[in-house]
Amino acid sequence: MSISEMNFLQRMLYILEQYSGSLAKGAATTMVIAIVCTALGCVIGFAVGIVQTLEPKKKDNIFYKIILKVIKLLLTAYVELFRGTPMMLQAAFIYYGASQVFGLNLGMWQAAILIVSINTGAYMAETVRGGILSVDIGQTEGAKAIGMNHFQTMLSVILPQALRNIMPQIGNNLIINIKDTCVLSIIGTVELFFTFKSISGALYTYFEAATVILIIYFILTFVSSRILLAWENRMDGPVNFDLATTDTLAFTSGMMRFPRKAKRRK
Repeated sequence: MSISEMNFLQRMLYILEQYSGSLAKGAATTMVIAIVCTALGCVIGFAVGIVQTLEPKKKDNIFYKIILKVIKLLLTAYVELFRGTPMMLQAAFIYYGASQVFGLNLGMWQAAILIVSINTGAYMAETVRGGILSVDIGQTEGAKAIGMNHFQTMLSVILPQALRNIMPQIGNNLIINIKDTCVLSIIGTVELFFTFKSISGALYTYFEAATVILIIYFILTFVSSRILLAWENRMDGPVNFDLATTDTLAFTSGMMRFPRKAKRRK
């Protein structure tokens, strides 16, 4: 039976059977790029976000203040540029521009990871900055009161709390990257959307191929979101916890619960 004689379901099954290897490879490429670039984007975002929250002191050298101001302006320009332009155009600009201007012939993986990472970093920078500012100022003042410098305060006090606050946005960026890797097909990256174009172009089954790819994308994003939700719940810890103290004068050992909303009295 030729493919033109098949019905809709038969065409979908035919695509899954004949192109299962290409579909699996495209899905794997999509997930690897999304996960790696989200991780690298988080590193970039944390670095940029921390620098943007630095405030010079009155006793600091004037040159330090000027350098910090210039760096902040450059980082702000980076964030605004990559948040304000489509990633598809960024991919074409960086991939072809690197070849023509700098003579750098980037490979598929190099170009994909570079483009998606710096794009994710721009979004994560504002997320991290918001997460740092969401931590109560008393945490910073308390850390400084016991002699911590800015780096120690950020690393040991602020960032662990900020990380939990921004975990939903990190997961959201991963889901976005899983879907947005499709724009990398413009520079020849063989990911899931590139596989769709290859299958639909070979068989002229655009609707059937699109349906198969759509289902695969949904499975990838749904499973990823469930895993991230479980991770968030694990970071929250148990509702019940035991308070222990080495102070024999304070009777604080025992089971405690997080406070619940009190019932209104009638």
